[in-house]
Amino acid sequence: MKQYFVYILTSNSGTLYTGMTNDVQRRVSQHKHKLNEGFTSKYDVNRLVYYEIFSDVREAIAREKQIKSWGRRKKLNLIESMNPKWADLSEEWE
Repeated sequence: MKQYFVYILTSNSGTLYTGMTNDVQRRVSQHKHKLNEGFTSKYDVNRLVYYEIFSDVREAIAREKQIKSWGRRKKLNLIESMNPKWADLSEEWE
């Protein structure tokens, strides 16, 4: 069964990034090691603070778009509902 992940990363300065992938460990590692140029590399966004798992790629894409459309406060509330201490949920993966 395939799995798809919608995730939110943050930086030390509080910048947020929402993404979607079928391999959250690989993708977060790419962000941490700045393997792809772009927003997360530029703003040092590399701590996984939230994720959701889906079995349907269409549902994952729709959820990613939904979260991206939200204002900052709503995203912060979502993160804090799962991860009130803002721990890096990927810390033990490396």
